[in-house]
Amino acid sequence: MAGDEGVPCSVPKSKARQLFNVFFFAALVMVFSFYLLFSNSSGPDVAPCPPYSNAASTRVRRTQLDLSACASYIRLPGMPLDAKGKCDIFSGSWISDPSGPVYTNYSCRFIEAPQNCMSNGRPDKDYLYWRWKPYGCDLPQFDSAWFLNSMRDKSWAFIGDSIFRNHIQSMLCLLSKVEEPYEIYHDKPFKCRTWYFANHNFTLAMIWAPLLVKADIFEDDDGKAKSEIQIHVDVLEEKWTSQYSKYDYVIFSGGQWFLKTMVVWESNGIVGCHNCKNSSIKEIGVDYPYRMALRLAYQFMTSSKHKPLVFFRTWTPDHFEYGEWFSGGICNRTSPYNEEQYTGKPVDHVMMRIEMEEFEKATATAEEGGARLKLLDTFHLSLLRPDGHPGPYRTFDPFGKGKSTAKVQNDCLHWCLPGPIDTWDELIMKMLVDEGEIS
Repeated sequence: MAGDEGVPCSVPKSKARQLFNVFFFAALVMVFSFYLLFSNSSGPDVAPCPPYSNAASTRVRRTQLDLSACASYIRLPGMPLDAKGKCDIFSGSWISDPSGPVYTNYSCRFIEAPQNCMSNGRPDKDYLYWRWKPYGCDLPQFDSAWFLNSMRDKSWAFIGDSIFRNHIQSMLCLLSKVEEPYEIYHDKPFKCRTWYFANHNFTLAMIWAPLLVKADIFEDDDGKAKSEIQIHVDVLEEKWTSQYSKYDYVIFSGGQWFLKTMVVWESNGIVGCHNCKNSSIKEIGVDYPYRMALRLAYQFMTSSKHKPLVFFRTWTPDHFEYGEWFSGGICNRTSPYNEEQYTGKPVDHVMMRIEMEEFEKATATAEEGGARLKLLDTFHLSLLRPDGHPGPYRTFDPFGKGKSTAKVQNDCLHWCLPGPIDTWDELIMKMLVDEGEIS
């Protein structure tokens, strides 16, 4: 607007300047006050979360945790800016999007059967027509061509568990719209895999390291445990550390596997257990082993001479209701939650607090050594999508004729493809643009 045209009551410039200064400093004080009140940083006045323990050999007991004194890392509704005054892309809500997904189960061959909800017979489709809207800005759609052109001669590694296997399928579906990659490596159980985009000399790898540290795991192909996990919290998993220097970008996470039954080793001796049936071993909960694993991983990354751009992806909440995966839990909702409906389970708060505290410590060290650590906070937007899981449609036609409904097992942790997890790629794209990695 030129001059004061169209303004019914113009203010003298000197007065306007004074009023501006008053309002500016008042606003600054308010923002600073809100920041102190809601900041994620943990100061001496914040009561610690109680350690999470799986007493009585069941995850159902987690709801009995008293978190009344625990500072929450759940993002607040209506807060459009982060601590630096920029648009907080992780804080927002899901809004209706009639355009729907950019790929389908027909156009993408990388969707594995347990995530192929449409092919498995899921009858509702409304879960496909939502998009994430940050409060203070818009989140651009993932641009596959722009991404691949910017990643020419580069490589990415996803380090973690089956949630990353789910995520990498999403990215492959998006990128294959521009170029079809081919697989250049897989181990025998197909848990570690690598794809190559020849036209862009771009490599995308999945490195299986669900606990980040060394662990002896005794599970069959269906994930049923034959014995307790033996985890060594002071030794990193070589599958990823031996390859770390090969990648320009690394995204890693942990969490879910630390809820399993495990015996914890340190300095070649047993220091405790989590959810162990052997009562002679001290129960130490999930807090200690998870902190130690994250801390050791960060120490390796910040001290390494190799300096890739590293993203830590936050805790992924499940949406089991009326039980857990092993006790008949289900997830049959068909629309997102709004802010007031759901803030997560107690264990979500516990795990998020551990992650945020260790990330904050690591970033302080990273700045000194030149390491680049970024937080990919997918928790809040994932928390609001109980409708995005396969549920019973992790297998084909689960309620078909002749099948016993009593044997139907729900998956309320992983995500349908296409589905909400595709938004994680849009967050990554936006962060890369903001970091100047994509131009």
